[in-house]
Amino acid sequence: MNEASSHPQERPGWRPASYYPDPAIKALDPRFEKHWLKLSAVERIATGLRWAEGPVWVGDGRYLLCSDIPNQRILKWEEETGAVSVFRKPSNFANGNTRDRQGRLVTCEHGGRRVTRTEYDGSITVLMDQFNGKRLNSPNDVVVKSDGSIWFTDPTFGLLGNYEGYKAESEIDPNVYRLDPATGKATIVAEGVLGPNGLCFSPDEKILYVVESRGVPNRKILAYDVSPEGTTISNKRVHIDAGPGTPDGMRCDIDGNLWCGWGMGDPELDGVVVFAPDGVMIGRIALPERCANVCFGGVQRNRLFMAASQSIYALYVNTQGAVGG
Repeated sequence: MNEASSHPQERPGWRPASYYPDPAIKALDPRFEKHWLKLSAVERIATGLRWAEGPVWVGDGRYLLCSDIPNQRILKWEEETGAVSVFRKPSNFANGNTRDRQGRLVTCEHGGRRVTRTEYDGSITVLMDQFNGKRLNSPNDVVVKSDGSIWFTDPTFGLLGNYEGYKAESEIDPNVYRLDPATGKATIVAEGVLGPNGLCFSPDEKILYVVESRGVPNRKILAYDVSPEGTTISNKRVHIDAGPGTPDGMRCDIDGNLWCGWGMGDPELDGVVVFAPDGVMIGRIALPERCANVCFGGVQRNRLFMAASQSIYALYVNTQGAVGG
């Protein structure tokens, strides 16, 4: 027996499903069945990245953007042709991406320790790079609420070395921020989150979910109630204890389910897991790589795009992404 075949963590290479239903997709609860298109399969639409993150769908252009953090680039995948090209390089170690309600790209940059907006003419506006005179750490993931406010997480991950950013000392605690672009005023909405990472709103925007990726003893997905005026959050609680899993980025569908990038360690955990609104794991999409983040796209917003380590995968599902993801 050779050394590779005896390795307990050996992962198989990518093999597309040759029949339906795709064995990579599993219902763990009957509630997942209605979201599972049995005549769809996981497709690998791009590979050759170093660490894929921050996918965002650009519907009016019918293309997907995805950060490749260590390679200092944002890639573009075109739905009509499948062509992959470089959208931006250097990207300032861009991580999370989303679009505002005017269709402009909003990006978290490790390298600049800032959140930026790409204007219609391609110019870049710095929305925030400091708070009370202290530099941000390394903005990670970002969502835009229906009122135009920008919510993002700011852990220290991009400061830890020179692979996904520039090694530096932290000047401020990791926080979750809300930025009002109309006034330029930023506020801390959540303190004390251990490694704040992925975040998203429930479809009605009454709940904010935040991944606590340095939680002890396990990583967690936290939930907060959003105030009626939409400017503050309260009632912090553990929505999901990840156990041995590693939640990273996530998005909600219109039914309130959380679709979460998952993995690291045990290859049996790699892929995407789906949680019902009550926090019960109802489904799983197995991938041969750890998945960092997801988004919904396609003409009907019913295609799940998964940024997973060195590749980008896609799957048609029987639901739609919540608006704003």
